[in-house]
Amino acid sequence: MKKVELLSPAGNMMALKSAIYNGADAVYLSGKDYGARKFADNFSIEEIEEAVKFAHLYGVKIYVTVNTMIYESEVEELLEYIETIHKLGVDAVIMQDIGLISLVTKKFPNLEVHASTQAHNHNNAGISFLKSLGVSRVVLARELSLNEIKKIDCDIEKEVF
Repeated sequence: MKKVELLSPAGNMMALKSAIYNGADAVYLSGKDYGARKFADNFSIEEIEEAVKFAHLYGVKIYVTVNTMIYESEVEELLEYIETIHKLGVDAVIMQDIGLISLVTKKFPNLEVHASTQAHNHNNAGISFLKSLGVSRVVLARELSLNEIKKIDCDIEKEVF
């Protein structure tokens, strides 16, 4: 059986450190742009760099959300952002847009991509398709019951709230 990962959200550095000090295996956070956690303080690029360094000292992974709607005019800027945070050592990005997931997995093949719950991950066909795009983990739809989750047999990491 695979080890269960304790994943905690962090809206700022204090929350991130609290999560790490209290046993989180991984922390997800948002940058100032592209994250759906709009009412959290969120992290500047410099703070993401600090968060990655701090977390990795404790063996904790950092996942950055990129789960808002991205317009065509923003794609190049988004790719530059992902390249920047990838170079900082983030362990994965959490994304919702299937087209951008495809683009990011091709452009950054050694960066883990997790499909956000906003991608409506609720059945074998959709989850298998995401896996074929290079997604390594799906955050399952919150509406799924335990019985429905048990029926998902795609060989991919699954995350539930």
